[in-house]
Amino acid sequence: MAAAQPRPNLKREEAAWSRRRLLIGVDEVGRGPLAGPVVAAAVVFPAWTVPVPGVRDSKTLSENQRAELLPGIKASALLITVAAASVREVDRYNIRVATALAMRRAVARTCAAKIFKDGVRRSGATSYQVLIDGLAMRECGFKHEGLVDGDALCYSIAAAGIVAKQVRDELMHRLAVRYPGYGWEHNVGYGTSEHCDAIDSLGPTRHHRKTFGPVAQISLF
Repeated sequence: MAAAQPRPNLKREEAAWSRRRLLIGVDEVGRGPLAGPVVAAAVVFPAWTVPVPGVRDSKTLSENQRAELLPGIKASALLITVAAASVREVDRYNIRVATALAMRRAVARTCAAKIFKDGVRRSGATSYQVLIDGLAMRECGFKHEGLVDGDALCYSIAAAGIVAKQVRDELMHRLAVRYPGYGWEHNVGYGTSEHCDAIDSLGPTRHHRKTFGPVAQISLF
C-alpha cells in the first residue's frame, strides 16, 4: 500500500498569529524547465483561517485537482500575488538568482498592497514574517526564513505552490499555441524526449533558456 501523502498544516501560521504577525508563504515553480519563466507566488491568509481541504504539495496534485482547489484558496486568502523572472534573466544571472528575483517581486507586491496593510491592521497584527519553500536565499534581498519541504509542511506555502503552478502552466499552454511542435501543452517546458527532439529539429525559440544543457548544446552549432 502506498504511503499517504503528507498534509501541510497551520502550525507555523498559528505560531505567527499568536505573536500578532501574519505569515506570507512563498513558493516558486519553474526551476527545471528548458523553456519559460520562473514563477513565484506569495499567499497570505487571515488569522485563524479555516484551511481548504485537499491543499498540499502541488507536485502531488493533478491539473484538475489544482484547478478545483484554486477557487477555495482565492476565496479564503487575504491576498495572493504572483511574479516572475524572465528567460532572459535566467540566462543572464542563473536559475537561483532568477528564482530569488521572482520571490522578491511577489513579496514586494504583497507588502505594497493596500489590502495587505488593511488586513494587518484589522487583524490586530503588528508585523509579518515571510516563509519560503526550501533553504533561505540571501539573494532574495528581504528578511525571511526557509523551510525545506515547505510545500508539504506549511499550508500557506502549499497554497502558494498551487497558485504558481497553475499560473505558469496556463502561460505555457498559451505559448504552445504560438509555438507548436514542442509539446508545451503537455510538458509545460520541461525536458521531455518530445521537447528535446523538437529542439533538435525545430531549433530553440526565444522562450528557451539558452544556458540550459540541451538548448545550450544546440545553440553552440
